[in-house]
Amino acid sequence: MKRLDFDTIAAISTPMGEGAIAIVRLSGEEAVKIADRVFKSPSKKTLTETASHTIHYGHLVDPKTGRTVEEVMLSLMRGPKTFTREDVVEINCHGGLVSVNRVLQLVLNEGARLAEPGEFTKRAFLNGRIDLSQAEAVMDLIRAKTDKAMHVALNQMEGRLSKLIRQLRQEILETLAHIEVNIDYPEYDDVEEMTHRVLLEKAAFVQKEIEKLLRTSEQGKILREGLSTVIIGRPNVGKSSLLNALVQENKAIVTDIPGTTRDVIEEYVNVRGVPLRLVDTAGIRETEDIVERIGVERSRQVLKEADLILLVLNYSDQLTAEDEKLFEATAGMDVIVIVNKTDLPQQINMERVKELTEGKQLVTTSLLEEKGIDELEEAIASLFFSGAIESGDMTYVSNSRHIALLNQSLSSITDAIENTQSGTPIDIIQIDLTRTWELLGEIIGESVHESLIDQLFSQFCLGK
Repeated sequence: MKRLDFDTIAAISTPMGEGAIAIVRLSGEEAVKIADRVFKSPSKKTLTETASHTIHYGHLVDPKTGRTVEEVMLSLMRGPKTFTREDVVEINCHGGLVSVNRVLQLVLNEGARLAEPGEFTKRAFLNGRIDLSQAEAVMDLIRAKTDKAMHVALNQMEGRLSKLIRQLRQEILETLAHIEVNIDYPEYDDVEEMTHRVLLEKAAFVQKEIEKLLRTSEQGKILREGLSTVIIGRPNVGKSSLLNALVQENKAIVTDIPGTTRDVIEEYVNVRGVPLRLVDTAGIRETEDIVERIGVERSRQVLKEADLILLVLNYSDQLTAEDEKLFEATAGMDVIVIVNKTDLPQQINMERVKELTEGKQLVTTSLLEEKGIDELEEAIASLFFSGAIESGDMTYVSNSRHIALLNQSLSSITDAIENTQSGTPIDIIQIDLTRTWELLGEIIGESVHESLIDQLFSQFCLGK
């Protein structure tokens, strides 16, 4: 793998905008020297004379003009005991667009280069401080929308998944080495013969461990990416009211006029630890209104891509053919049926609703009176997690790239097992084992193309 030119990089590591504190981070061989040229401490002591992992009060001064740029606290950390394993300086200045940009421009003028997105974490990976799966967990941690998602990302950052992958690769490597010895040195009597029985035991162990990881992937992916949840129903059944109740804000316009929602409205919400990407759709019905018709078509499209459907019916209206078509359109999908407006006189045929809802969860609500929301949230949580996510000692796979590679690894090790059972020569089976070993290595970055590395880190935020 081609290594970076380890010049000194700098970037703003805090969100842009007004705030109490902003941080400009430098990393590289010249980080301390660059900071030393612009930092003036009341003690008159230079940073090159200062101990590592210390913080200092002082001012930043432009060496060209002698003007004071900012009053700062400067953190000094020398490699290799840093995030990047290089010398790192973090300048804590006042928050604000002008202030933090002046500090950044000052260190860039003194020889630092503006960092690319994710370049600090990329250097940590290239310098061997973390592997690729741990690097990806950094962004998962930043983007976590629930406590549980954050817990999964922290475990991955600490190397929990990496440790399991390395153990499996070592098991395969030892098996491959054993096969090589048997093939190259058959005359050695003191070396245990690699029989089909022994090979089957080794491969079956690896297969079982990969399957165990993949069983966590559905829940892990939900925690990482959120559950695409679409609210559907005829106009004026309470879809927008449901969105507002779950978000606990008035995000959608609520009126008694059918067709008020003309487009798809999206919002993230945390429901009992389940991150939902909540989508309120235009009421699905036949309409002559051109704008509303476009909204209805978009509603039909997002319906196809949904992980969960919240189908809303009106307690005070009779069940219509349009309602029944919605049940048909969501057949085979995860659906929770919500009968809303129970504060009004009943008109709907609940027996027919129960027939249509067979195999699905049914919840009654009065969103106007804020009744039934707790039951709905419980139904969503139980549908997807069923309590299993609470197991603190499990390692969850949440990254789509990891899941794809594990599935390929499982296919490859399964081929090895089937070939072993059919008596295929061991040196042929060795090909499938080697392929499994390589695929698992791609998860932690031990066998991966440079182009993939660049692509992954380009998705990071600037300054991380």
